[in-house]
Amino acid sequence: MSLLGGLLSTVFERRYRGDKGAGQVSRPFADLTVDLMRTTGEGTGIAVARAILDKFAASDDDEKLAFFRHLAEDLTISPEDVRTALDAYEQGQTKASYRAFMTAAEPPRQELIRRLNQVPGATRQLVAMRADLLRLGRDEAALDALDLDFRHLLSSWFNRGFLVLMPITWESPAHILEKIIAYEAVHAIDSWGALRARLEPADRRCFAFFHPAMPDEPLIFVEVALTGGIPGSVQGVLSEDRPVLEAEGADTAVFYSISNCQAGLASISFGNSLIKQVAADLSTALPNLKTFVTLSPIPGFAAWLQEVGYDVPAGDPARLTGLTALYLTTAKRPDGLPRDPVARFHLGNGAEVHRLHANADVSPKGMQQSHGVMVNYLYDLSRVSQNHERYAASSEIAASPEIRALTIAAEKAKA
Repeated sequence: MSLLGGLLSTVFERRYRGDKGAGQVSRPFADLTVDLMRTTGEGTGIAVARAILDKFAASDDDEKLAFFRHLAEDLTISPEDVRTALDAYEQGQTKASYRAFMTAAEPPRQELIRRLNQVPGATRQLVAMRADLLRLGRDEAALDALDLDFRHLLSSWFNRGFLVLMPITWESPAHILEKIIAYEAVHAIDSWGALRARLEPADRRCFAFFHPAMPDEPLIFVEVALTGGIPGSVQGVLSEDRPVLEAEGADTAVFYSISNCQAGLASISFGNSLIKQVAADLSTALPNLKTFVTLSPIPGFAAWLQEVGYDVPAGDPARLTGLTALYLTTAKRPDGLPRDPVARFHLGNGAEVHRLHANADVSPKGMQQSHGVMVNYLYDLSRVSQNHERYAASSEIAASPEIRALTIAAEKAKA
């Protein structure tokens, strides 16, 4: 910002802030948004944008919901303007007619969000704002539409070209390590000692994506175990008493936990890029690694068994894994994609349903969601692109011969 812009910003911040301290803005949101959309000066715009962000941060849920409804109802597109612009565009595609149509077809709230993002540090606040929108705006069609605008803009601002992949080690700053503990969503980390056991040993790795606008906030991270062969128990992987394997002696990289960190970036996918980048980097750094797999939960399996009326085959691991194979390869949503959310994620990335393990997660959570069964998704770097293309084109599920055989056997037993 120029010196003049900074001075103007200071002047206008005084106007748009109340007398009760920073963030206490007394003017209604609707007045502030009108001012922000009308302003043309840099300093003025930043001052008004900061006032809106401060007011939102200090608002309760009812006030935040009112702000979102204001954006959804008052700053949406005008159908009449769109029709008029489209009629002109159909008469002849010119620079002017195309610009007029683009302007009419874009809701003013998108430009408002862009202007809010001019404030230093605003990207983090806008991510938090979308988290509030997702939390408060459920089942309101207009707010669902508003979320598409947030998602569109955040997808552009957080595309892969802006993301920075960084290793997380026991030597990383404490404030980053604290967030790894807080954001771990698959296998909880209950102490600093447990975190150290996941980061410090020679056979452990952790990587996270960061964004330059949020350098102290991981967006997503993956924890990796370097092993000899494909493991079949997460308790074994997480055991602090296991023999530590030197990295050069490992032949398999196991992605055993992937955690999204920012609720406001939901549905903006980083995981596919993260896994592929980490696999590529590890294969370069450790040429001895030949196999890249996950050890993944199956969160929808137990619910599906109950829904379709299958009894849990106690004491029969083969039957249990057969039913799991049937679930992963045949249970679909109405749109034809796999019912299981973790399966959708990995299959969409080009992985293969590779191997199943009974009694692989005997924690209360693991038993509740999948009766202890876990799955390896294989990332064969020579086939990932082909698998992805087939899945994208026809929802074809890549599966190993072992999984295919288990599915066929389960189908016959069902009949």
